[in-house]
Amino acid sequence: METTTALKKAGGEGGNEKEVSDGSTGSSSNDNSNINNNNNNDNSGGHKHRHSRSFSYGGDEKGIFEYFGWVYHIGVNSIGHEYCHLRFLFIRGKYVEMYRRDPHENPGIRPIRKGVIGPTLMVEELGRRNFSNGDLYVIQFYNRLGESKKGEIACSTAGEARKWMEAFDHAKQQAEYELLRGGSTRNKLSMEADIDLEGHRPRVRRYAHGLKKLIRIGQGPEMLLWQTSNLGGNVTSEGYFDGEFGDAIEAHEWKCVRTINGIRIFEDVADSKSGKGALVKAIALIDASADTVFEVILNLDRHKRYEWDMLTGDLELVDSYDGHYDVVYGTYDPKYLTRWQSKRDFVFSRQWFRGQDGEYTILQFPAVHRKRPPRSGYQRTTINPSTWEIRSLNAPMGSNTAKCLVTHMLEIHTAGWCRWKKNSCSKFEKTIPYALLSQVAGLKEYIGANPLLKCESSSMVVQSKLSDVSTSSGEFEDVEVQDEFYDAIGGDSSSSSEDEESDDGADQKEKKIKLKNVSWAISSLALKRASAPDANKELDPSEPPVHVDASQFNGSLHKAKDEADSNCWTSPGGRGFMIRGKTYLKDSAKVMGADPLLKLIAVDWLKVDKATDKIALHPRCLVQSDAGKKLPFILVINLEVPAKPNYSLVLYYAAERPVNKNSLLGKFVDGTDMFRDARFKLIPSIVEGYWMVKRAVGTKACLLGKAVTCKYFRQDNFLEIDVDIGSSSVARSVIGLVLGYVTSLVVDLAILIEAKEEAELPEYILGTVRLNRVRLESAVPLDV
Repeated sequence: METTTALKKAGGEGGNEKEVSDGSTGSSSNDNSNINNNNNNDNSGGHKHRHSRSFSYGGDEKGIFEYFGWVYHIGVNSIGHEYCHLRFLFIRGKYVEMYRRDPHENPGIRPIRKGVIGPTLMVEELGRRNFSNGDLYVIQFYNRLGESKKGEIACSTAGEARKWMEAFDHAKQQAEYELLRGGSTRNKLSMEADIDLEGHRPRVRRYAHGLKKLIRIGQGPEMLLWQTSNLGGNVTSEGYFDGEFGDAIEAHEWKCVRTINGIRIFEDVADSKSGKGALVKAIALIDASADTVFEVILNLDRHKRYEWDMLTGDLELVDSYDGHYDVVYGTYDPKYLTRWQSKRDFVFSRQWFRGQDGEYTILQFPAVHRKRPPRSGYQRTTINPSTWEIRSLNAPMGSNTAKCLVTHMLEIHTAGWCRWKKNSCSKFEKTIPYALLSQVAGLKEYIGANPLLKCESSSMVVQSKLSDVSTSSGEFEDVEVQDEFYDAIGGDSSSSSEDEESDDGADQKEKKIKLKNVSWAISSLALKRASAPDANKELDPSEPPVHVDASQFNGSLHKAKDEADSNCWTSPGGRGFMIRGKTYLKDSAKVMGADPLLKLIAVDWLKVDKATDKIALHPRCLVQSDAGKKLPFILVINLEVPAKPNYSLVLYYAAERPVNKNSLLGKFVDGTDMFRDARFKLIPSIVEGYWMVKRAVGTKACLLGKAVTCKYFRQDNFLEIDVDIGSSSVARSVIGLVLGYVTSLVVDLAILIEAKEEAELPEYILGTVRLNRVRLESAVPLDV
């Protein structure tokens, strides 16, 4: 399936553009070049990938990867009409071009837009949106330094959206590397502009060249137009199987209680002891990509669902919100489940998102909606709360078959579940929970019986050739005024002459790659041994330690007096978190964390009218107090929580010595924002709380700088990090769920700097915090 990426410009694309209808076809291209295997290792992930990527980042090496594919360009034109145009997108190094037709089939065609991807580009997944072409997955671009200019692109499947996001992230990394390395003044200037997709841009004179040296994503536009929401996500498996281990230790004790058609059903016997309800799950290994399975589960087409879903086959969309949340109405005939013949109906909501490690999570809650009141002749049924988790697995070496692990988890009333377990004659097979658990078996058999789904998901090979042309001396360098991609496509600048350069036919380094940001890798091995931070390495040993007396600092949220206290905080150790060990780059081993390097001295729980940065400069902030100014170093984490009103959770961590300038912490504190974005990591864990909130939050480490907008403020003896949770639609969705249950939650957070090099290992935890059943109304107003 061809990747469908679309770039939005607020003012439209010009009067002579034609919209591609569902019946149209476009030209396709075939890359018939021979591709050699590349067996490079992704050291950050510690795994050897079947299609690993390789950027030319060092010394005298010259080479860039190039990506291309058909995309949808969506937006609103100058008269307010929404458009969705099929376009050919081409990324080369840090440069982007957009064409109306495939330049392979139309040599000499000029790009309608071109520009540069900059280091402050932010790429956000907005979820699904309905267009005349069908349901598309929308990606938004904006400049972190000025969010007024925003653009959107759309893809036909979640897998394609993910691949384009990763391709843009690779281009951004190329731009960041060149900016750090230096280069010509002209090139540096070009790094400070933005690709502008807003409004019509004059044609550029230069022809594109070197389009043979590309990574091809997908098959052709006719495939897009034939079936926009094709269920075959053209993706190879990209995740890491880590069993029940995330990056925080969870207290589950799963026991296999039944096997149905090869599908195991488990009960959480540790959770069942609480008496609040039984937590059960069904697990299956499916020979398809996670993207493919995700598309199948979300698809509401009755003809497809009839083939695998015995219960919720008749579904219709009631309402959709923000691309990651919708409400669904369904009916079913109960004759398969009960002797009563009255028809049943139900309403439930679905909320979904994709983690940085590529794992999909779908939350399903029973719901009530005004558009679907109780219906005459139907008995309204409440569907059990449930979750789907879809995790890609690494295929064996030499295999092109994608595999994923699918887990369907749901809550069952304790009385009914215990009655079934005690009485083997009870009709568990005639219950709704059984029908829901059996969906996993049906899903496995349905995909297994449809080779087209498996072939499309597994045969997609992302091909690349390493161009010998360095980006620092590439075709764009003679453009006098260069815009950047939301940091803008600058097609308004004209070159002084036509492009007469041609490919010199030099030998190309051909490689198969895997579009995977190495910083997203989560390892599979969790070795439970402690890793203590080396304070002598991170803090300056030449300075005498300062006694940090937390009693001198008072935040608006008080410290816990005992375990029974609520609406408070405490600082747990690091033994509940798994971090990268000394040998991580060799064996992907993670180890149990030790005590944090920095001491949590206070927590502020503030209520604000709008997201507020630079809280450390506020006169009431403890950083500005006499005691605060005497501390060698303070790390201020300001978690900006979107709600009505908005909140700020401010964490203050103190060091007993100044930061060692040559340490990883020193590089982070005084480094560039792009370095900080690539390293600032948070591990969440819901210690106590509703199980669906636990599944939504998860326990995987998250690079916050890549998930949401982070702003850094370095001054005097402190560094403040302002984390705008509201900058991501997915993060807003998850935090909204958390706030609904916040008074019953015990939340642990660990903050650390990701280690990517041998000298930086083992990782250490900067700081931790435990938030115990925080009450929203206890937030203190902040006078700005």
